[in-house]
Amino acid sequence: MPSRRPVSGLTNSEPMPGDLLHDFLQQQGAQFGEVAGEPLVQNYGDMTAEHWALTETVALIDLSFRGCLAVLGDDRVKFINGQVTNDVAGLKPGQGSYAALVNAKAKMQADMHVYRLDDELILDFEPGLLDTVKARLESHIVADQVELVDASPHFGLLSLQGPKTADVLASIGLALPGELFAHTKSPVDDWGEVYLMNNSRYGAAGCDLYIPNESLANAAERLAKAVKGHGGCFAGWQAAEIARVEAGIPRFGVDMDNNTLPPEVGLEARAISYNKGCYIGQEIIARIRTYGRVNRSLVGYRLDADLAGGTLLTDDSGKTVGTLTSVIDSPRFGPIALGSAKRGSETPGQAFTAREPAQGRATVTETPFH
Repeated sequence: MPSRRPVSGLTNSEPMPGDLLHDFLQQQGAQFGEVAGEPLVQNYGDMTAEHWALTETVALIDLSFRGCLAVLGDDRVKFINGQVTNDVAGLKPGQGSYAALVNAKAKMQADMHVYRLDDELILDFEPGLLDTVKARLESHIVADQVELVDASPHFGLLSLQGPKTADVLASIGLALPGELFAHTKSPVDDWGEVYLMNNSRYGAAGCDLYIPNESLANAAERLAKAVKGHGGCFAGWQAAEIARVEAGIPRFGVDMDNNTLPPEVGLEARAISYNKGCYIGQEIIARIRTYGRVNRSLVGYRLDADLAGGTLLTDDSGKTVGTLTSVIDSPRFGPIALGSAKRGSETPGQAFTAREPAQGRATVTETPFH
C-alpha cells in the first residue's frame, strides 16, 4: 500500500490533501475534536440522524485518524503470525482477520484488523497507538526480513457503515467483498487504486475504503452524494460510539487496556485461534481455556441514572463487583453501558448500585442490546 515516493508534488504554498478533506467536511457541518491525540469529526450537528443512518440506512465516516501500519518483507506473514492471537499464516491474499496483540503475560497492547494483500500485510488499529504498536513489533524483529511502514502519509480511510452499504458501493461501481475482512483492490476514476475491505464495525454491514490521500476530498464528496441518495448522511465519532456500545463491541483504551486478558472481554471467538502455532502470550491464553474461567467479564448494563465511565458498582453487601467503562445515552434504549463484572456477577438481571460520584442502579443485560 505505501508508495516509495512523496504523496504528491505539492509545494508549501499548496493545500495539503488532508486540508482539502478537512475543509470539505467542515462545509458539511463537521464539529472537530480529538481522541487519543488524533483529530477527528465529533459530529455533524444532528447525532440522532447520524445514529439512525448508521443503524437503519448507511453513514459515511472519516476514520483516517486510526493507526495503519504496512508490514513488508519476505518474512512478514511468519513474523506477524508469531505476534498476534489469531491465525495470519492461514490467510490467503484477499483475506483478513481480527486479532489481539498481547505481551508475554497475555495482557493486551492493542487489538487490530490484519489484512493480507499480495505483497504486504496491513494492520489497522485504534488511534494513538502507532508508536506503541510499531515499537512492540520492532522489538521482536531479530533476523526476520520485515519492514514496518506508517501508511497514513499515503492513504486515508473512509468508511461506509449501515445496512445499505452494498447499495452505495454498487451505485459507484464497486462490490462489497463476500466475507468479513475480505478485501479487493480496484481502480476508481479520479481516485487511483482503492483498497476495499469488508468490515462491519458497529454491528450492521460495513466497509472500509483506503484511498490515496490526494483523492480523499473528491472521494468523500462522491461517496456523500451516493450515501444521501440511499437515505443516509455523514456520521461522526459520537454517533459511532453509540452504535458500537449498542452492539456490545468493546474498544481498546476504554473497555479493554494494558491490564486486560482477551478472554475477559469476550474476544475468544473473534480474535483467538487455538489451533495456530506459537505466539507471544499463547501459553497463558491456552491455560485459561484449559483450566478455568477468567475472574471478570465484559457485560452490558442498563442504567436508571446519568452515570459516568469509571463508576464502580457494588452489590447489596457493599462489595465492589463491577465497573462501567463505555457509557452512552442511546436514542433506542436510553442510558446503557458496557463494563466489567466480577465472576458470579455477570448473569443478566442482576442489579448493582453506583454510589459515587452519582447514585443509581445498573442492571446486567445481554449484548447486543435489544
